[in-house]
Order: sequence, then C-alpha cells, then structure tokens
Amino acid sequence: MPADITLRQLRYFLAAAETGQFSMAATRSHVSQSAITNAVLQLERTLRVRLFERLPHGVTLTAEGHSFLQHARHVLDSLEDALREPRYQVHNLRGNVSIAATYTVLGYFLPPLLARFRMQYPDVNIDLQDMDRARIEAAVLGDKVELGVVILSNVAARSRFGHHVLVRSRRQLWTSASHPLLRIASPSLKDIARHPYLQITQDEGEDSTRRYWKSKQLAPNIVLRTASVEALRGLIAHGFGVTILSDLVYRPWSLEGRKIEARPILDIVPDMEVGLIWKPKRALDTPARAFQQFLIHASGS
Repeated sequence: MPADITLRQLRYFLAAAETGQFSMAATRSHVSQSAITNAVLQLERTLRVRLFERLPHGVTLTAEGHSFLQHARHVLDSLEDALREPRYQVHNLRGNVSIAATYTVLGYFLPPLLARFRMQYPDVNIDLQDMDRARIEAAVLGDKVELGVVILSNVAARSRFGHHVLVRSRRQLWTSASHPLLRIASPSLKDIARHPYLQITQDEGEDSTRRYWKSKQLAPNIVLRTASVEALRGLIAHGFGVTILSDLVYRPWSLEGRKIEARPILDIVPDMEVGLIWKPKRALDTPARAFQQFLIHASGS
C-alpha cells in the first residue's frame, strides 16, 4: 500500500460508500464529518480520480469509485482475516454446515464470504443449496437446513425465526447515461412514474416494488418484467426504461460496456435487507454457529 494511503482512509471511504452520505459515515465511524471529507479528498488526490459524485442529498460512487471499493474491501477483509486467523487455528474446527440462500444472495453477496470462511475453516464442509425464500423458511423450520441467508425484508412474521440483519442496501433509481431524469437531483416516485419502467421479478422483486409505490398511491409504468438482472442492465443502458434496485446489485456498466447511472430518490424507499434466519430455540451445531458468527462479524453487523 502506498505510504500516503492509510487504513483509516480506506475505512472512512468504505463508510461513505455504504451510507451514501458523509454525515452518516461520520456518525457510523464516530468522527467528525470533516474527517470523512478530508480522507476521501486525500484518496482522490493520491489516486488522481474522482471516487464520488457529490449530489444535493448525498454522494454516489463513480465508476472508478466502484472499482476502488472492491480493492478497499479486499484490503480491509484481508487484514481482519489475518488478525482472526490465529484464533481460528486454535479451534481446528471440523464438521458440516447446511445453508440455503436465494438467487440474489448467492449471486451478489455470499461468494466472497464463503471463500473467506473456507480459508479460515478448511475442514468445515459447506452444504449450500439454492432455494426461494418460502422454501428456505420451510427448510429451516423443518430442520432440513440450519441457516438461511435471505432478503430479510421479504420475510413475513420474522418472530417465527431467530434472525439477524447482515446488510441494509439502499435502493436507488437506475437510468441510462443520457436519461432526462438525470436532470433532477433526486427524482421522486411521481417523476419516475412518467417514464417506462423495467420490473425485476427475481426474489419477489415485484412484491417489494408494489409495497413502496402503493404507500405513495402511485404505480410504475411497467413495460417489461424480467427475472434477469443482466437483461435489465442492458435494456436500461440502451435507454429502454428505468428501474429502482438496491446498491447490492448495482454495477456501473452493462455487459456490453454501456454506462448505467444510479441516483437517490426523493421519496423514502425502504432499504433491501439481507440477513440470516434460523430455527428459534434450536442449539446450532458448532460449525453452523461458527458460520453464523463469521457472517455477522464479516458483514460488520
């Protein structure tokens, strides 16, 4: 790492990227807002790129910022793993853990965490299954799997489960790079409703969309429904419509290299929550307990 980039700067940058606001990043990091601002400015000077777009209601990562975010996370995760590794080696844990996860979780959240867990617990076998949320809930309650990793904001009656929120991911408007909605700093749902809308159907996307639109007594102008996030990206990048999706699945480019912009929404749109569920009052086996605690700590939750 260059001598003029510090771990503190990386942590402050990560907090800003995850919260979308320097003020919220400062609150999370227990420092002044100027400390966050100065850390980001110093990083931008050192890297000679702009990491954030400054907006009236917060900040959003540039394409370069998204790329640097992946590297910063890797550096901080590697350090955390190195500090924890001696304690893991003492445990010398062996056994099996059964996990079920939904499409979005498997595609955009779990893979790097599973790789880190496997490095730290090489003798624990992970039995990983791909299921929709309803089947995961039934499998957890029926003792078919020990842990479910799901979009927790879609789970009805959470009290049926032991549960823990791992990530809260902000939902934003996605558009092409030349879309007229970009002329508005923070478009409202009413503004968005005037334009063709592309609806993701995977992982109950339409149900969650309907809830927050209905709360404003509005409805999107849906012109296409698709289960493919990549198809949706391509269509948005080519200007066929817009959508609202979480930062967890955001990428600034379509597969063919066209730019996709993300902007905060004026109205309150609930975050997408990814979390763990397990059977209440069930004593998890030691490998399952280790995986549960690993995810909680690795997610910073």
